[in-house]
Amino acid sequence: MRGLLYFLLFLLVVFGVLYALTGWSYSDGERAGTVSKFSRRGFIFKTYEGVLNVGGFSGETGSLTPQYFDFSVKDEAVAKQITEAVKSGQRVTLHYEEKILKFPWNGETKYYITAVEVVGPVARPYGDTSAYPGYQPGQPQSTQPQPNSAPQPATADSTL
Repeated sequence: MRGLLYFLLFLLVVFGVLYALTGWSYSDGERAGTVSKFSRRGFIFKTYEGVLNVGGFSGETGSLTPQYFDFSVKDEAVAKQITEAVKSGQRVTLHYEEKILKFPWNGETKYYITAVEVVGPVARPYGDTSAYPGYQPGQPQSTQPQPNSAPQPATADSTL
């Protein structure tokens, strides 16, 4: 009886430590950028995985250098928001928690997204000229005339 009690106490301590390592967040924060890749993947455990292009400026070379942030998503509602942001091409701010230990059924990274905030306006549709100089709000947008294709040869019916 005493051995069973020690074994149950041992299991309780082990599960408590594992819960603390996976449930407790080591750090949390925000990262902003454009989601360049977002997919649901995995052999046995399907999880949402993504890549945020944070961007950046290199002080050494004076040029833009991409910086990527890999993340995982557990919540379906958050995954749906990220999918909509990917479709529209909008910048987002991802609120994340970093865990000490990760299990395969939680995701491939230690960074788990808890909330999404869309930043900036909706991307303009193709052909929208409102970003060009000289555009005045309220004026109809002019459409560019399409170049004519090769002239049609005259037919016998059209010459009569």
